[in-house]
Amino acid sequence: MISALFPLHQETAKANAKMLPSRDEIEEKYKWKPEDIYPSPEVWEEDFARVEKMALELPKYRGKLGESPDTMLECFRLRDEIMTLLEKLRLYASLKFDEDTRVARFQALRDRVETLSVRIHEQQSFIIPEIVSLPEEKIRDFLKANSELAIYQHFLEDVLRGKPHTLSPEGERLLSMAWDLGRIPYHVFSMLNDADIKFPTVRNEKGEEKELTKGNYLVFMRSQNREVRREAYQKFYQTYSQWSNTLSASLSGAIKRDIFYARARKYPSALEAALDIDNIPTRVYQNVIETINRNLEPLHRYISLRKKFLNLSSIQPYDLYVPLVKEVEWKVPYPEAVSTIQKALAPLGEEYLKIVQEGFNSGWIDVYENQGKRSGGYSTSAYGTPHPYILLNYQEQLDSMFTLAHEMGHALHSYFTIKNQPYIYSDYTIFVAEVASTLNEALLMDYLLKHTTDRAKKLYLLNHYIDQIRGTVYIQAMFAEFEKHIHEIVEQGGALTVEELNNLTREIYTRYYGSDFNMDSLYQFNWARIPHFYYNFYVYQYATGFSAATSLAQKILNGDDQTRAAYLRFLTRGSSDYSINLLKDAGVDMTSPEPIEAVTSLFSQLIAEFEKLYEEKPS
Repeated sequence: MISALFPLHQETAKANAKMLPSRDEIEEKYKWKPEDIYPSPEVWEEDFARVEKMALELPKYRGKLGESPDTMLECFRLRDEIMTLLEKLRLYASLKFDEDTRVARFQALRDRVETLSVRIHEQQSFIIPEIVSLPEEKIRDFLKANSELAIYQHFLEDVLRGKPHTLSPEGERLLSMAWDLGRIPYHVFSMLNDADIKFPTVRNEKGEEKELTKGNYLVFMRSQNREVRREAYQKFYQTYSQWSNTLSASLSGAIKRDIFYARARKYPSALEAALDIDNIPTRVYQNVIETINRNLEPLHRYISLRKKFLNLSSIQPYDLYVPLVKEVEWKVPYPEAVSTIQKALAPLGEEYLKIVQEGFNSGWIDVYENQGKRSGGYSTSAYGTPHPYILLNYQEQLDSMFTLAHEMGHALHSYFTIKNQPYIYSDYTIFVAEVASTLNEALLMDYLLKHTTDRAKKLYLLNHYIDQIRGTVYIQAMFAEFEKHIHEIVEQGGALTVEELNNLTREIYTRYYGSDFNMDSLYQFNWARIPHFYYNFYVYQYATGFSAATSLAQKILNGDDQTRAAYLRFLTRGSSDYSINLLKDAGVDMTSPEPIEAVTSLFSQLIAEFEKLYEEKPS
């Protein structure tokens, strides 16, 4: 069917594939080194067999964790050893698979380790419920009686912290049985949004009819032709409006799911239940919303700036994403990106730079695209391996350099954490995960702004940075406020009708964007297309992570050696304390307005700098 309908597309794909080099044609210095984990698949097989055997020992501790501190310690150590080996196995299989996803041998390794992982998680599933069932005083006595068990103190205290919200074994079993039911609202949304909704065609700048998709919608929104933007916008949102009753029902189902689980676990609200997983105070969430609402003037000014520069009477929703400056030709070869990033990260000190250089030179990074290679970019690591790994598909563009800096931030966070923490604390939460990566990007942006003399390039950078803050902080705070309100409506006995959702969207967007923004009647359906509203209070972490990173970066750039030392220590701590405490020790209190105000202040400064440079006559 597909080949009959789209033969030209298939031939184009084949031609592009032929243009890409094969894996063998890529120079070794641009490839990562999975052999640093296992020298061969045969050695991997040996550890696979070893883990299978070790995992059989875990169930022997079922019902015995309360016998003695020694028994508890033995169980924890066995689990950690098993999980360390399992993560190594998974990492190696994943790296080899992503090098060329067509290779059946590595497809098989990946699938086998995932199956093994499910089995091992089932075999250790008794540990948490059994700890919760023990008297707290007994666990504290265990900690006193065996000094080697002390390494697990934070882990045990965190488990005990959840005890008031843990049900009886039968209750927990029922909640587990309901888990698949709770996923239905998102699956309904996903199938409708990704499979069933079809958009009309749109006439592009050349007068050609092109199919409108979610993937190319932003391309149309960035068009310099306003009529193209308007047509794409209207057809996009008219399509969603036609499905609004179904989409409001699926979103309502997701909100009711969140409230059901919160009430089942005896939380006062769905917000408290969601944040309590990582022990984040609800005032952190409220602080994001309140602080942004007190600092909307810079966003209003930016909308006014758009109106002025685009020479419009008002800003329509389809005017929000068109760049204020034209795309610039900015080629960045990989060696240049490496050199620039190292210079940009110099404020973090010699130790950090030494590891960054090691990452560039020691097989951490898989740089270039090849046939069959996984798309995108990521950083990944595993406890017990020599170093993290970074996947790129480097394109010699500015965005590729920022991606490299971003992923190197993740890699260094993982490197220092694994080097300094035991397995039990060798990961970190989503709440702090983007701090190191975003801070690296902030340092790179600062370096480029200070060292770029080309006016067009500097305007491009400023425009990019301004829109990044708008999208990552202001818009995510707006989404967080919307999410909070829709949960409260249902918690108070209300219904999420299309009219209710539209009214709330209209009120929030109008308040955030200000008087120069025209809230078109179609834009009130924007809630219908946002998958993050199904993620149970997730989006606020974009704003907190970006704000924390920006606040730290500004202090470091200003020569604050105390903040730099505290930040470098933060990178070593993994999950050895609660995320909110880790950031506070690094010098960022996310319960206070200061980190968010630092971003809104920067946003204001960037707008002023952009406006001044834009209005200067080119030399």
